[in-house]
Amino acid sequence: MNEFIKVHGANEHNLKNVSLEIPKNKLVVFTGVSGSGKSSLAMDTIFAEGQRRYVESLSSYARQFLGVMKKPAVESIEGLSPAIAIDQKTVSHNPRSTVGTVTEIYDYMRLLFARIGHPHCPSCGREIEHLSVDQIVSLICKSHEKSTKQTRIMILSPLVKDRKGEYNQLFGNLIKQGYARVRIDGKVYQLKEDINLIKTNKHTVEVIVDRLVLTTEKIADKEFISRLSQSVETALTLGNGFVISTKVSDAGFEFPEVPTKMHDHLYSERFACPVCNISLPEIEPRSFSFNSPHGACEVCTGLGTELKINTETIIADELSVLEGGIIPWASLVEKDGWNRAVLESVSRTHGIDLRAPLNKLTKEKIQLLLKGTGSQVYDVFYKGRTVNGRFEGVVTNLERRYKETDSEYIRHEIEKYMIKEPCPKCKGDRLSDKALSVTIHDSNIAYVSALSVKECKDWITNLEKINVSKREIEISTAIIREIESRLEFLIDVGLSYLTISRASATLAGGEAQRIRLASQIGSKLSGVLYVLDEPSVGLHTRDHSKLIKTLKDLRDLGNTVLVVEHDEQTMLESDYIFDFGPGAGHKGGTLVASGTPEELKNNDKSITGPYLSGKKKITADNYFSKEDLKKIKELGIVDDNTKWIKLIGASGHNLRNIDVDFPLNKLISVTGVSGSGKSTLINETLLALLREEKGLKNDHKAADCKGIIGAELVDKIISIDQNPIGRTPRSNPATYTKVFDEIRELFAQSKTAKIRGYKAGRFSFNVKGGRCEACQGDGQNKIEMQFMPDVYVDCEVCGGKRYNRETLEVEYKDKTVADVLDLTVDDALAFFEHHTKIHDKLMTLHDVGLGYITLGQSATTLSGGEAQRVKLAAELSKKGTGKTFYVLDEPTTGLHFADLERLISIMRRLVLKGNTVLVIEHNLDIIKNSDWIIDLGPDGGKEGGDVIFTGSMEDLLKDKKSYTADAVRKWVL
Repeated sequence: MNEFIKVHGANEHNLKNVSLEIPKNKLVVFTGVSGSGKSSLAMDTIFAEGQRRYVESLSSYARQFLGVMKKPAVESIEGLSPAIAIDQKTVSHNPRSTVGTVTEIYDYMRLLFARIGHPHCPSCGREIEHLSVDQIVSLICKSHEKSTKQTRIMILSPLVKDRKGEYNQLFGNLIKQGYARVRIDGKVYQLKEDINLIKTNKHTVEVIVDRLVLTTEKIADKEFISRLSQSVETALTLGNGFVISTKVSDAGFEFPEVPTKMHDHLYSERFACPVCNISLPEIEPRSFSFNSPHGACEVCTGLGTELKINTETIIADELSVLEGGIIPWASLVEKDGWNRAVLESVSRTHGIDLRAPLNKLTKEKIQLLLKGTGSQVYDVFYKGRTVNGRFEGVVTNLERRYKETDSEYIRHEIEKYMIKEPCPKCKGDRLSDKALSVTIHDSNIAYVSALSVKECKDWITNLEKINVSKREIEISTAIIREIESRLEFLIDVGLSYLTISRASATLAGGEAQRIRLASQIGSKLSGVLYVLDEPSVGLHTRDHSKLIKTLKDLRDLGNTVLVVEHDEQTMLESDYIFDFGPGAGHKGGTLVASGTPEELKNNDKSITGPYLSGKKKITADNYFSKEDLKKIKELGIVDDNTKWIKLIGASGHNLRNIDVDFPLNKLISVTGVSGSGKSTLINETLLALLREEKGLKNDHKAADCKGIIGAELVDKIISIDQNPIGRTPRSNPATYTKVFDEIRELFAQSKTAKIRGYKAGRFSFNVKGGRCEACQGDGQNKIEMQFMPDVYVDCEVCGGKRYNRETLEVEYKDKTVADVLDLTVDDALAFFEHHTKIHDKLMTLHDVGLGYITLGQSATTLSGGEAQRVKLAAELSKKGTGKTFYVLDEPTTGLHFADLERLISIMRRLVLKGNTVLVIEHNLDIIKNSDWIIDLGPDGGKEGGDVIFTGSMEDLLKDKKSYTADAVRKWVL
């Protein structure tokens, strides 16, 4: 048996003919500096070839439905197993995707509620049962079981419910059918009587089908049961599926002719509420799907949110209406058009001064301008004559146009003033009233989905212990087992704090990756090659042991686990490590060292080994002069001169009404175990409130908070996350950082361009003129091959250059604009060394560790960490104010130990210029180098949300409560 995966001559991307033997059924780590070729070998070579071979084994018919990967640039791979990749790039941005749908937990939950759920009326809350004749008869008989005396009952059929009329014809028909008695509005009448009802009043009419006396002996008598069954069946037919069993409690032994004391019990063979007359459809799993019209909320169609106009963004209250105080109408009121004419008529009628600042108007008048006056008609003087007109208000107008327009431009313009709010009908639960009215032990599916994974596990486990019938236990046992196993897997990978209803789009890359990892553990496959891309991202050091145990469990099932990773703990626990380098881009692509963790520690060629052995520590001191280091030390001290931004009473999501202070002109780390509330505190509260203070748009309202103090102390807020810099191949580092604008201007100044009259736009591949129209500036054409992989071929006309022949005839220093886009950042630095603007922008890319990427590299090929550093470079290239507040969300993603020093130096330089840098981070070396640390916890989800520690690194090391302090003492010191 082949015990190794043997790779020969791998040349994908920057790999330089790499050959290596990967031991099978082991936990293997690929590491090295960013851009050294780790992912190129793991993902783009080994996984790609494993996937390609599997798909090639399928029939040609099956292959046409699969996305097939092209053959990677490698001579051969021997001993390759079927491969499964679990990377970070597949976070779903679909608003309908949740943790429950991704893990299939919600699918099983829907099945559980469909099979043992108890439906209730959405209006009155009465439980609705779906009963056959035999079941109704059994329930009627059961009502007498505990009684030692005889039980007198009447079987009634409801004919009329709360309707006006005299019903003389109905009574006549009942007499013809042989019935003797009716109950009208709760009182029994003989049909032979003269019954006179008031026509204009509402009445309820029920015909008495049978009167019976229940005894223990009669219940055992077949003839009596047959009579009862026939009476119930007759009542159901007359009552359109409803029957009433009424217990008569009048004194005496005989059956009273006109009973007065009656206790009703209504039964139905239909799925409907007999009181509210609301019919329910048959309960099926799709009844609980917010992705199906059968279960989704009618208002938000299952999204749980609605886009609404945020009135705060459309009003400048220090201005008047005519000065543009209602921002969307600013241009309309400047012209003497129809809208201004209507507005003037409305203002005259309601006494609104259009020249007064909006903050001087009453709330009622502001509300009138926003919401309009409905159907009220005004006399509008327009173009020399008076015509009728209505006023719908700015908010009503914008929301109507947003729904009705087919123009993407108009929708985009209106969205500037909109914000997502919970659906007013379902309150964010996504489901219809009928779906939410089905419960198991008084809990509906939305309540259970809102529980954390840990709480949901407890709820499911306790289900058999609560009041659930034996029949329901038999039905649900298999379903519960499936749900429990999936919940257990999520707990094992450190995700116990997530809620089942959490939207996938809000998950961090590491969280999404671990969710897919949990589902793979559940499959219990053997003989598979698992390729993982930094699964430790977003995971606190305390929880790393859970992740490592999971990876080892996969290995122990008989699988090969190949992990691209920079985490020290994962590397030390692995069986074998391959170290790539020595540099990035064209300076990397070779195998520098390999061996067990102990062997790597003692390997002089390894870049990673010295950090693992402790011989080398992460420090940014080499990047600074002695004077700067002295100033950094002084700035790191928090004293009486320090200025602060203060949050008061932050209580969004799981935050527990906490007050948090952020020192300015410092490097701040916000840390804590996964799910402790870091993102809620920073992104959804602090960042959102700061943006509101500066008049910037938020997609959501800020999380609940009593207030913010000190926002005026910063004049610019910059948030740098890991979202892609673009979703199309046209976006690249050169266009994103705007350096390409300067490069195009430079080419436009060349002699040839001036003679031909070419402007800077000629050198853009996004517009007509200079680009190749055969490929529209993409440089490639996609050839669809039906059941074979789609093939991307260089454009035949431009040869992959993106530009037409005339544009490529313009050169600068013997290079065309296409040649410049193919340069790496480091090569471009040398090429443009005499052009200050271009050189400075490129230097920022070099400073953030991206010297190896090409200027024209497609945005879709950048990792999350690389995209984040491109954004950081773009911000660094702008002129700073010295009062900027930077927020970086896990900037260490994808960074090797050697790269961390560069990142720390960049953040330190920003602080030296007077700015504040706040990082949400788990990386212990970043935390160690911070001036101020805020640690949240103690755990995740509902067990988190408190401030465990705030202070300096020295104080943190003395703290006994903080998990972060324990980790720093163990792994860094």
